[in-house]
Amino acid sequence: MHGSISEKGDDSFAENDMEIFMTGKQIISLLHLKPHIEEGGYFVETYRSLETIPEEALPERYKGLRSYATAIYYLLTPESFSSIHRLQSDEIFHFYLGDPVEMLQLWPDGSGKVLILGSDLLNGMKPQVIVPRGVWQGARLLSGGRFALLGTTVSPGFEPQDYESGRRNVLLKSFSEFRDLIIALTKDNMKQE
Repeated sequence: MHGSISEKGDDSFAENDMEIFMTGKQIISLLHLKPHIEEGGYFVETYRSLETIPEEALPERYKGLRSYATAIYYLLTPESFSSIHRLQSDEIFHFYLGDPVEMLQLWPDGSGKVLILGSDLLNGMKPQVIVPRGVWQGARLLSGGRFALLGTTVSPGFEPQDYESGRRNVLLKSFSEFRDLIIALTKDNMKQE
């Protein structure tokens, strides 16, 4: 984020004026984002490697070849959230601009953690977060946020069959410590087991 030295003369930076006045709708238009029907939020694929990895060179969990990597822009607004899901590949989140994002990660060993993506490094926010394959993940703006523009990079590259939606009742049984966030980050109309 760009800024200038504050009038106090210390090292704190003022918010970029462009960011203050920019809206989620403007970002959707400028970056040609589309609703992410399955997950929530808005996205557009910005990169897909033309080189591919053949199926026989990939771990057994993959069916078919994969691009070396893929990347997207991803936008969250107050009306949207990233519904809990997991992927077959590692995913790297990059925070670009806007307001902080709260991410829940639920690990295969039964543990979980909450991370904050954002630009306030002095208060523990992360501009980049790794979600290893097989880790359940969901995210939303922190309360009061207007928007957050993120990017994600997936390698081996993303294919729709690599996406698995989280089921609220199953996740609640395994990760009851994170009950409130699981409820907030799952859709009511998802199929229950």
